[in-house]
Amino acid sequence: VQLQASGGGLVQAGGSLRLFCAASGRTFSGYRMGWFRQAPGKEREFVATIWWSSRITYYADSVKGRFTIAKDNAKNTVYLQMNSLKPEDTAVYYCAADRSGGQVWDYWGQGTLVTVSS
Repeated sequence: VQLQASGGGLVQAGGSLRLFCAASGRTFSGYRMGWFRQAPGKEREFVATIWWSSRITYYADSVKGRFTIAKDNAKNTVYLQMNSLKPEDTAVYYCAADRSGGQVWDYWGQGTLVTVSS
């Protein structure tokens, strides 16, 4: 399984970015796909998740109403649309995939850096 994250960059506060996670190596039916982030000096935290076979989504309270997770089954890609970005959203963002539904996710991609300037 390979998860390739991209789309990070530098943006001003209030701006938008879209992150991409290209998934390959297997079919992901029955998996949940997620985005996590790790800010400098902080632990990695959950951002959003979506189930591959449905439209069920969950978000961290800190991003609700600003971020949207979506998927394109045909392209095996998961997106994270980030609007109204804040400096505290600055972090390395990781995509992940999991089938078990537990607290430990099965697969991780490399991170993509998002920097929000004030």
